[in-house]
Amino acid sequence: MSKLGVFLVDDHPIVRKGLKALVAEQLDMEVVGEAGDGRSALLQAKELLPDVMILDITLPDLNGIQLMEKIKQVCPQVKVLVLTVHEASGYLRQLFQVGAAGYLLKKTAGDELIHAIRVVASGSAYLDPTLAGKMVTTLVQSLPHGTGKANTKTKLSEREKEVLRLMALGFSNKEIAGQLDLSAKTIETYKARVIEKLGLGSRAELVRYALNQGWLEDI
Repeated sequence: MSKLGVFLVDDHPIVRKGLKALVAEQLDMEVVGEAGDGRSALLQAKELLPDVMILDITLPDLNGIQLMEKIKQVCPQVKVLVLTVHEASGYLRQLFQVGAAGYLLKKTAGDELIHAIRVVASGSAYLDPTLAGKMVTTLVQSLPHGTGKANTKTKLSEREKEVLRLMALGFSNKEIAGQLDLSAKTIETYKARVIEKLGLGSRAELVRYALNQGWLEDI
């Protein structure tokens, strides 16, 4: 079985060492490279083409947002998981809008990082549970306030909007059913309807749609 290739980008050697040890414990993963600055990371990523890049925001030469933009231009197949201390929603919105597949806080436990790597490698989006948890109540109760960037011609019912918001936050059908007091089968129906209406093919696209609508700003 081929292993997931993980590329580490952080300007602190001790952080990279810890991440490397954590990844090395997994039978289905291996660290294929590491970098301490943005320019070196870009050059290596183009050569190594890892499955997942774990990226800090604060870097010398190119910061995480600048590097993210360039990575998506030259090797868009690389899934980028942001690992940062920053909890501000501004970073979250910017990075997802330029193509990040996941956003994880450094204070999160190691097993959650491994889970996040597998989630983004599978093609889904990932959002740190701490950040997601801060938004759930507000998102379920609030009305949307679109920014005009998304397709405003598509009409979703209020229930469809609620389901989409929770999908964007990374909740499973069962968890959404519990939040909205509906059956998992009903949630699956809503999910299929939303995806068909919006023409979105992945959770990452759902996250970007929710960001554009302004639904993920209340962190």
